[in-house]
Amino acid sequence: MKILICPLNWGLGHATRCVPIIRKLMSEGHEPVVVADGFPLAFLQQEFPSLRFIEFPSYAVYYAAGKSQVGVMLFNFPNIIAGTIREHFWLRNLLQSEHFDQVISDNRFGMWNKRVHSIYITHQLMVKMPQGLKILEPLVQRIHKAFINRYDECWIPDREEGGGLSGDLAHQYPLPANAKFIGVLSRFLGMENINPNSEFDVVAVISGVEPQRTIFETALIEQYKSRTEKVLIVCGQPQTVKNERKLGNISLVAHLPDAEMAAVLLGAKKIICRSGYSSIMDLEALKCLHKAELVPTPGQTEQEYLYSVNSYQ
Repeated sequence: MKILICPLNWGLGHATRCVPIIRKLMSEGHEPVVVADGFPLAFLQQEFPSLRFIEFPSYAVYYAAGKSQVGVMLFNFPNIIAGTIREHFWLRNLLQSEHFDQVISDNRFGMWNKRVHSIYITHQLMVKMPQGLKILEPLVQRIHKAFINRYDECWIPDREEGGGLSGDLAHQYPLPANAKFIGVLSRFLGMENINPNSEFDVVAVISGVEPQRTIFETALIEQYKSRTEKVLIVCGQPQTVKNERKLGNISLVAHLPDAEMAAVLLGAKKIICRSGYSSIMDLEALKCLHKAELVPTPGQTEQEYLYSVNSYQ
């Protein structure tokens, strides 16, 4: 089959968790074609240089520099709606000129069409709202469910038993009729037994939407620059040339290939990263979630919740 893979550009997580799906499709002889932009596009191009890529933007989303994201998310809302409509009609036009057997959308609301079997990937069937807007959670959940119902299938990357890794996000409400759990998705599946690289005491993985990505990186440099531990900061910038910088005991690298990343994570005494869901799945796949210090993006209610249910600190 010829299959369109469409990850959302909201950090790297939506792209990284598409990696095992693409690998499986390729192993079965299918033809994946990736639609992406920004860091997800650059990341997947490095992972799968032989594939065909189509650059098409998802939603232009920004975070605030402070501790509350409420105002900026309200500002982002029209962009999300406009982006959803734009990508839906873009897909319709693409399907009129080129045949695809299936579309797999990771959290892109508009990538469905009645002419093709459409699959939606999300772990967040329930959307956590900030304090003061909790009353809106059931309404937002129903709106999200309406988008999900446009698709033929909804894949939930989590275990069904015991609340999984996503907790309330996928287990609070009855599932839509087209939804099913497919297990943890990680680019590191099967890598938990590779040889660890113990060169660094602390490995920090930076990811997410600006300006919070840069704020997090700067804070970590300030925290560790006067300490004795050897620290590696992976900056989550696959578009940047892989060049290592040194700041005393701190090494910074834009990006690492999967095997190298898995090795340093396995060898580290401590891991620091955002409590994004894909990061949590990656650490779970490597069996090293227990040594992670999860740091939610300030004001990002989903990450604050995932921190509360997955943190060992």
